[in-house]
Amino acid sequence: MSGSVTSQPGVVTFDYSTWSALYPALEPNTNQVQAEDYFAQACDILNNTPRSPVQNLGRRARLLNLLTAHIAQLNLPADAGGNGAGTVGRVASAAEGSTSVSLDMGPSSQSSAWFMQTQYGATFWQMTAYLRQMRFVPGRSPRARIWP
Repeated sequence: MSGSVTSQPGVVTFDYSTWSALYPALEPNTNQVQAEDYFAQACDILNNTPRSPVQNLGRRARLLNLLTAHIAQLNLPADAGGNGAGTVGRVASAAEGSTSVSLDMGPSSQSSAWFMQTQYGATFWQMTAYLRQMRFVPGRSPRARIWP
């Protein structure tokens, strides 16, 4: 499982050694203290309590680790591939003289724009699509209110 599940039942606990093994490109520029703070930020985005919409702890650990990687990538210095220096999306056009590449992620909403800045955020966005759908909560039918 990508993230250890200990301490409190129903809560994913951050495991830096697992996270750095999963995201080795980020590890050289993200120390444990930074990564733990990024994980806390990820928990502000995706509820990490027993009341989370993601009840499966293994899935929630994967999602939180992806979000942590996304935040870490955004916070990397530009010379280390941060601030959008990574490429996300398919190549829409390319030129050779003076080198120019245009990438396209397809239609993007205002909600998804922040996530589409890194490959980790784009993966998180795709993996959580089911959470942005209307959910039907079954219950008993309301009693008909018929007045004479």
